[in-house]
Amino acid sequence: MASAGAKSAVEWLVSVASDPEGCRWEWERNPLGVALLPAGRLWDVLILGGELGYPTLDVLTRLVPRPGPVLADFGDARMGFFVPPGTSARWLATGVRSAGRGTWIVVPYPGRATGGVRWLVPPDGSGNLTDPAVLELAMHEAAAQLAGGGT
Repeated sequence: MASAGAKSAVEWLVSVASDPEGCRWEWERNPLGVALLPAGRLWDVLILGGELGYPTLDVLTRLVPRPGPVLADFGDARMGFFVPPGTSARWLATGVRSAGRGTWIVVPYPGRATGGVRWLVPPDGSGNLTDPAVLELAMHEAAAQLAGGGT
């Protein structure tokens, strides 16, 4: 049985689907525990390589009490940071991919283990997202640390 937080997270996530109830029903019964959801409605996703993504998440968690949702793919090669919709259209950073309006992302069911993509910071159902300016600051700090210029 899913916790109350996971249930509200599920409701928040499926609210972007054209048929939220049908999406939730299928998602709960999917043996892989994943759903394909459209980006660009309630969130965009900025996708960093794991080499920069993990240090960025570390810095981000020191800058804000709770960042927005963060995904990691199978093998930790990429991480997806949930940011406000429209961010991907304005994002200019080299080496950062994005998912915004017109794209879809694979999303694991909150609170359920999957064999692939997983939540590093699960959604809490409140709609909390990472501020892109704070994420960019965290990325710069993480990159400096990786280059040996940070503490």
